[in-house]
Parts: sequence; structure tokens; C-alpha cells
Amino acid sequence: MKQELAIKNVLDTWHSNISRTDTLLNSLTDEQLQNEVAPGRNRGTYLLGHLTAVHDRMFSLLGIGQPLYPHLDNPFITQPDKAVADIPSVTDLRNYWKEVNTTLAKHFANLQPDEWFQRHTSVSEEDFAKEPHRNRLNIIISRSNHVSYHLGQLAFLKK
Repeated sequence: MKQELAIKNVLDTWHSNISRTDTLLNSLTDEQLQNEVAPGRNRGTYLLGHLTAVHDRMFSLLGIGQPLYPHLDNPFITQPDKAVADIPSVTDLRNYWKEVNTTLAKHFANLQPDEWFQRHTSVSEEDFAKEPHRNRLNIIISRSNHVSYHLGQLAFLKK
């Protein structure tokens, strides 16, 4: 029972952060997303692409599937903002964001409580035996913090 409550708390935080990010992104125009969040900092489009790429990687990290948009890795994870000139349009990034998070939510709903406490794919079985906190649920916690951090940056685009 305590495990289910812990999982619910973590997933509620995840879904809340995704919903808050959706609300902000939906309130921003494509032109606003082209702006830097602060002088010399990342553009909104880069942050949207970055968050989408990071969430897309969660499929393989959690062992629940393959990334939907692996072509986002180079321009939004490997490279810094403005290092890659040819990036997807804001419309495409918005669609990718929705598809990745909707698909993740479906997978999350199907995981059984004990599955959340299994190791994620970037930790070996030997290391997991020593550090059982390196589990799937911990990935959701870290990615919730990550999206919340960038949501704070994206808020600066709102005028």
C-alpha cells in the first residue's frame, strides 16, 4: 500500500509538471518561443526540443520502448542552442512534445507497482544490487525536477 502511494505521489507530480508546461507552451506564440529566455541564454524552441528529446529517451531508459524521435538528440541534447541550424519547426516540436508525453503517460498507466522499483537500463545489475534507488521511479522524479527547472526558464518568455 505504501508503494502505491509513493508511486501515485511521484506520478501526480510528473503529470502536474507536464500539464503546467503544456499550459505555458500553449500560451506562447511561435514567435515568443524563438526568443532567448534571457540575453545570451537558450531560446524557447531549444528548450522545447531539449525537453522533448530528454523525455523521448525515457522510453529506452525505462525499458518500455524505443524513442519516437531519435533525430532530436543531436540538435537538442548533444549540441548547445544555435549550434545546429536546421532544427524542426516550432509546430513540429509542439507535436513531438505532445506525442512523446501522451505515449509516456499510457505506458506509465500500464506499469505495475513492482515494475516501478526495477532498475532502469543505464544501471547494471551489479550496481543496482548496491544502489536499489536507481530504479524506474527515480527516473520520473529526476525528469520531473528537470521539466520544472526548464518551465521556470520558459516562463520568462511570457510577456
